[in-house]
Amino acid sequence: MEQKENHARRKKGGLITMPFIFGNEVCEKLAVVGFNTNMISYLTTQLHMPLTKAANTLTNFGGTASLTPLLGAFIADSYAGKFWTVTLASIIYQIGMISLTLSAVLPQFRPPPCKGEEVCQQASAGQLAILYISLLLGALGSGGIRPCIVAFGADQFDESDPKQTTRTWTYFNWYYFVMGVAILVAVTVLVYIQDNIGWGIGLGIPTIAMFLSIIAFIVGYPLYRNLNPSGSPFTRLVQVAVAAFRKRKVPNVSHPSLLYQNDELDASISMGGKLLHSGQMKFLDKAAIVTEEDDNKTPNLWRLNTIHRVEELKSIIRMGPIWASGILLITAYAQQNTFSLQQAKTMDRHLTKTFQIPAGSMSVFTILTMLTTTAFYDRVFIKVARRFTGLDRGISFLHRMGIGFVISTLATLVAGFVEMKRKKAALAHGLFDHPHAIIPISVFWLVPQYSLHGMAEAFMSIGHLEFFYDQAPESMRSTAMALFWTAIAAGNYVSTIMVTLVHKFSAGSNGSNWLPDNNLNKGKLEYFYWLITILQFLNLIYYLVCAKLYTYKPIQVHDKGDSNSEGNQIELSTTV
Repeated sequence: MEQKENHARRKKGGLITMPFIFGNEVCEKLAVVGFNTNMISYLTTQLHMPLTKAANTLTNFGGTASLTPLLGAFIADSYAGKFWTVTLASIIYQIGMISLTLSAVLPQFRPPPCKGEEVCQQASAGQLAILYISLLLGALGSGGIRPCIVAFGADQFDESDPKQTTRTWTYFNWYYFVMGVAILVAVTVLVYIQDNIGWGIGLGIPTIAMFLSIIAFIVGYPLYRNLNPSGSPFTRLVQVAVAAFRKRKVPNVSHPSLLYQNDELDASISMGGKLLHSGQMKFLDKAAIVTEEDDNKTPNLWRLNTIHRVEELKSIIRMGPIWASGILLITAYAQQNTFSLQQAKTMDRHLTKTFQIPAGSMSVFTILTMLTTTAFYDRVFIKVARRFTGLDRGISFLHRMGIGFVISTLATLVAGFVEMKRKKAALAHGLFDHPHAIIPISVFWLVPQYSLHGMAEAFMSIGHLEFFYDQAPESMRSTAMALFWTAIAAGNYVSTIMVTLVHKFSAGSNGSNWLPDNNLNKGKLEYFYWLITILQFLNLIYYLVCAKLYTYKPIQVHDKGDSNSEGNQIELSTTV
């Protein structure tokens, strides 16, 4: 009877669930990107915010939306599970989108249009409050969706089952590809509607898309492989730290086999395999040393923990330096939706005499390059690299991330030279003092920097996702996905700090500034890009050192191919 139940349970999940999960992701990304991509234009043209204030508003809320995943991951891993966390968070996000759409439709929620050369009236405190509440609801909703949906999709594949043919690294590639297609639609169709038809319709469409995404996700519930939450991972980490501190004066044991193990206690948090002892951070091993005061059968977890729980904390600590290395890449990427977009607004965007590309749609080149690179990586690169490395995934995620760092550094280097060319064209045509004039230089000069950012994302961001999911303890995978988003949060906050500091300290007595509010032609944006380039180069060196010293987690997995076998297999998780 039990075997039949297990068989029925294993039948859930797999490829059959992907249309529902990807359907949710397509609609959700259509909504999120449809809001965010052109939001700098909404804030500056509809609410009349100064450029630097609008840029910082977006990066601040973007950063907040990338910090709230820690809360969402905690709820999912500890209490509600991923499915219900995603569902509730989607509803919260939906409310925020309805609020923002209504503010775009109803004239009393925004200042009156500008008249001629008069100084535009900025949004009132009440109008800004509606905006901020809407963005805050969006940030809270993102906190439940972002860390859980990608981990929930990966959970549908049981890699310890030899009959499972789809690997999680393939899932991550195609998850990002599907997400990219949705973003592509958002930055083309939706941005065009917002710029040429109206913000009410342009924001209303993604609001409806978000509603459809909730329906699609809920409909697939009977097919999902739901893993039950196993208690607060943060509590377990703190328990190990406290236990190690309390036993700090206890001498280390002579052999790891003497450390405490309890398979029954760890059953709910090690279904995919048990973490084995590693040689690093031996001071934490003291949390697993049994003393006369400890009860082996029902231990006080604030005094005694198993090796598996100790290794959970070690895994998270080992991931920290690699996590930190991703921050500056996001800082560089963030400029596309702020200063790069403002560059595009001053350039000739005509494809024909009557049609021009909306400035907010320039990121289409980032997305197209990301999609092309991801498809090439999955279909061609992996097969070629596999012949040389012997790894199923072609190259390790650490190598993949390193390639992304190099490409991102080139992107900001190129961006600086393009800005010099744009300003030279403005000066040559007597438009240097006309901030709203269109400079007769093609917007396609920006394509290299946008495309390089897309290529970097295909390597770095997907590699980052793989790294967090693969190297995190299995009971903390939502938390690991939250770490991915907190790196994005930190990157956005670093961008805000850099913009603020550069704007403040580059200001001259004659009114000059690297990042001026009103006339980009008079600024030194190229210096700002090159400052980011130098920081990224230093970050690359830091990453190479961290990657060289990184130790993959060893895990003991149970072979599900033979139900009668009691043997275990020990492997480094990166070779899966």
